[in-house]
Amino acid sequence: MSNKNVLGIEWINFFSATPDMKRTYLGLVAHFFLAYPLGNLIVIFPLLLLSTFNWLIILAYIAWYFYDRKSSIQGGYKIEWARRWKVNQWFADYFPARIHKTAELSPENNYILACHPHGIISFGIWANFATNGSGVYDIFPKIKFNLCTLAMNFKIAIRREVLLLFGCIDCSRESIEYVLDKCGEKGRALALVIGGAAEALDAHPGTHILTLKTRKGFVREALLTGSHLVPVYSFGENDVFYQMSNPVGSKLRTFQEYARKVMGMSLPIINGRGFLQLSYGYLPLRRPINTVVGAPIEVAKVENPTKQEIDELHEKYLEKLVELFDAHKEKYGVDKDTRLIIK
Repeated sequence: MSNKNVLGIEWINFFSATPDMKRTYLGLVAHFFLAYPLGNLIVIFPLLLLSTFNWLIILAYIAWYFYDRKSSIQGGYKIEWARRWKVNQWFADYFPARIHKTAELSPENNYILACHPHGIISFGIWANFATNGSGVYDIFPKIKFNLCTLAMNFKIAIRREVLLLFGCIDCSRESIEYVLDKCGEKGRALALVIGGAAEALDAHPGTHILTLKTRKGFVREALLTGSHLVPVYSFGENDVFYQMSNPVGSKLRTFQEYARKVMGMSLPIINGRGFLQLSYGYLPLRRPINTVVGAPIEVAKVENPTKQEIDELHEKYLEKLVELFDAHKEKYGVDKDTRLIIK
């Protein structure tokens, strides 16, 4: 595809693009429309209904919400048709985002997939576990995956239903323990992005910095439910956006840390590409994301795990994660001398 550079901006010549490139672009745009403009419109939609006196619609949704209010903490929806949409494959192919297994996951066990790094928005984890975009159903055919996200996302009208259709559930302790223990099912795997908003502030291209030393809640849940721990690393996740320099101690980083503590959001200042040009914008760059699923660490169920048991399993997990990173880094474009930084 031949693009044009006008006034220092590289504009897309969409009409000369190949059919595959057009499809992947549409997959990207569809995802962002679903996640952002549509999500923001949904927030004000009830107010619009109130202003036009559409009381019956509002009452009908309130009734539905009351009936469905516990779905996000009780395993989500059973249907999977939205996760199999063709547009999900187009979205995964944009980067492309691919999933690679290093060992089988037995349907006789349950699993916590601890995913790293968070990146800015965790595109690889969404493409690989919230959808079937990269073919996770064929790679692990007997495992049912759910992506865990913040509880606040399930408080927003309509948006909660969209997330539930894509297999997302609440990341609370109650929700995790219901799926992995109380519902009585096997072959369940919950994907948790461990680093969260704090880790997003370290998501610069070429960096591999994890916020993990004090993150032990997922280890405790593994012990409480007897779920095997699976280290997962997405090479390239930090490369899809440029982030403004924000070293620790800088005024920008201090403000971002303050915002994270107050609002739960870290507010990284990013630059990617636009809808019609490649020079700037909030859409991600086209960079490969390779999500490597490590071998499961066997965990025996412990009703009341002690601090020592949690610390020992956490230390073992860190060792396996570093081993996974070192074993695959050169294959996916990381220099052999690069080390995984855990803080």
